[in-house]
Amino acid sequence: MHRFLRAVGFSNITTKQDMDKLLGITMDKPSVSKQILSKDGRKITELSREFAHNTGLTVRGEYDKLGFFHVDHYFPYCYSSLITMRTEVTINRRVDTSAFTGMCDDIRMAVSVIFYLQNSVDYIKLNFTDNTPHRANLALSGLSLTGRILLGIEKTDDSIERLRHETRMKRQLIIQAKNGDQDAIDNLTLDEIDLSGQLMKRIMTEDLYSIVDSTFIPYGSESDNYMIIGTILNWSLTTNPYTNEDVFQLLINCNDVVMNISINRKDLEGEPMIGRRFKGVIWMQGHADFISTSLV
Repeated sequence: MHRFLRAVGFSNITTKQDMDKLLGITMDKPSVSKQILSKDGRKITELSREFAHNTGLTVRGEYDKLGFFHVDHYFPYCYSSLITMRTEVTINRRVDTSAFTGMCDDIRMAVSVIFYLQNSVDYIKLNFTDNTPHRANLALSGLSLTGRILLGIEKTDDSIERLRHETRMKRQLIIQAKNGDQDAIDNLTLDEIDLSGQLMKRIMTEDLYSIVDSTFIPYGSESDNYMIIGTILNWSLTTNPYTNEDVFQLLINCNDVVMNISINRKDLEGEPMIGRRFKGVIWMQGHADFISTSLV
């Protein structure tokens, strides 16, 4: 069983028979169906069924010459209609399945963002070469198996404006440092030393989560898993009609990057509210729209 099924309301899928039944429902009445003919004549097919708002199950496989569908793999998804970033995205085929992993660099995250590509069929259709950057509109989302609600940090208008100014200056220094500017590299190093010293002083009298407002850190051995802390911009509670399980969908601002997170109500500690923060481990997914950007 895919371990993130419970994040979209399928915590009761525990046997192969249960999974086969769920796959059958998805394939019989998909909400979205995509199919392309590969160069070697294979009918690569992607069938997705939305069980609750913006969440569901996608099945990928092939039809043979007799019309029988052979499942290659499946995955639960959380869809986001908000464009997270417009950037160069590099796609590579995964080793274990015919699925794809995307990677992009965003200065707001300070690390390369790796995600599971939701719309692989769209990518295959374009006949792009793997491991080659292509510009795309990217919508990021995530599935979480465990999370906690934290209180927000109170901020004044002056502190918000000062933080915005400092963030802009730091991002400019990072861009200059990537281009080989030694002065920018030295300034960033000194800033990190000063920040470390301030942190050591404040941690003696303040709670860690009153100091750390937002984080985005790679987690574990899976390259597309991250531990995040982000501010809740909006939230909703939906019910999976197949299982009657409640699922929270949280719109999160993490390091100025907005993403949609889905988590089973049973796995979330605390009550979400706008302005509070979400802390948890997520499996990052992304929908890359290469077609629209190629027309610009």
